[in-house]
Amino acid sequence: MPRGPLTNLALTLVLAAVAVGCQQDAKPRAEGGGTHAGEAKSARDVRLAKVTQETFEKVIELGGTLAADEHAMLATKVAGRLASIDIDLASPVKQGQRIAQIETTDYELGVQQAQAALWQARAQLGLPATGAGRVRVEETAVVRQAQATLEEARANGVRLEALAGEGLAPQVDLDAARAALVRAEASVESAREEVRLRQAQVRQRESELQIAQQRLADTSIRSPLDGFVQARRANRGEYLAAGAAVAEVVRVDPLRLRLAVPEREAIDLKAGQPVVVRVSGQGGPAESPGEHMGFVARLAPSLDATSRSLLIEADIPNDGALRPGNFVQARIVVGQRTVLAVPKSAIVTFAGLQKVILVEEGKVVERPVTTGDTRGDEIEVMTGLRAGEAVVDDPGTLQQGQPVHVGPEGGER
Repeated sequence: MPRGPLTNLALTLVLAAVAVGCQQDAKPRAEGGGTHAGEAKSARDVRLAKVTQETFEKVIELGGTLAADEHAMLATKVAGRLASIDIDLASPVKQGQRIAQIETTDYELGVQQAQAALWQARAQLGLPATGAGRVRVEETAVVRQAQATLEEARANGVRLEALAGEGLAPQVDLDAARAALVRAEASVESAREEVRLRQAQVRQRESELQIAQQRLADTSIRSPLDGFVQARRANRGEYLAAGAAVAEVVRVDPLRLRLAVPEREAIDLKAGQPVVVRVSGQGGPAESPGEHMGFVARLAPSLDATSRSLLIEADIPNDGALRPGNFVQARIVVGQRTVLAVPKSAIVTFAGLQKVILVEEGKVVERPVTTGDTRGDEIEVMTGLRAGEAVVDDPGTLQQGQPVHVGPEGGER
């Protein structure tokens, strides 16, 4: 039967409708299959790390300044012109080493004058110029002379007493003899006192000689300690008054670290506890760059009433890498404590807040935490976790609710 134009048009419309319907029916199925595949693909493999109990050192961390162990300002004890100065800035010095010299001429003459005065005083006692001879008072010439005069007066008095008793000597002669005897006795005592005075003069002259010799020795200015020259204060040719500064010397090994420890932390401090200091920007061994070990050496007997802190000092051995005046961060190990710890790589920090990522029913769960001290690759977790829980190590950009998979590549460490 022949088909008309209307019949062909109707058939075409029916076939087009059927094709559209098939396409619309197939599209939801394709979209549904794509959704499940996307979810499976977005589940990321992760590695878990358990929260463990670890033993951390209990430490006090403070900032402080290193100071020289000893510091000496060297000055002249005697006045004079500076004949020489043997040091300059940073010169190493040893204890007893001469660092400067005052002209000695005037002081050498002073020694000679004192020596001559001593010789004169010794000569008055009948002693040689040198030597350690001792004098007995009764053996000196002046006393022996007075003693002889006394013996003569005593004998003359006895003779006149006998003559007067026989009426052969007038009374006036007897009285004169008695007076002469008294004067002779007084002369002996006076001679003895003169000798003692001369002995005292000898001792005085000996002291004056020692003073003159000491002044001569003081023209050499010497270092009282081993160390380095911190500053040079005078130049050759200057006239220096007594007490004028010549140089500053410091001892830099060990160095002295002074710290003011708050009262609440000072209770755990004891002498001998280890102290680790670190100088900012200073290099060192790879395992402890810029760190130097010392020990708590001295603790103040009482707290400072104003700051409520305890002043302590630590001795820090110096291998030459430290200088007085360095500002350092100090860690004092005062004991040990048990803490919860996780790898530092498990902590996520954002906007000043810290959190860890846990996995519950295959999805990410964020939990806020607070952390404390670190030890190597581990960090103390103070709040937010319990021992035995597992957190995602190195979570990267994981978000709350994101599906994850703890697979063979992840696991627990």
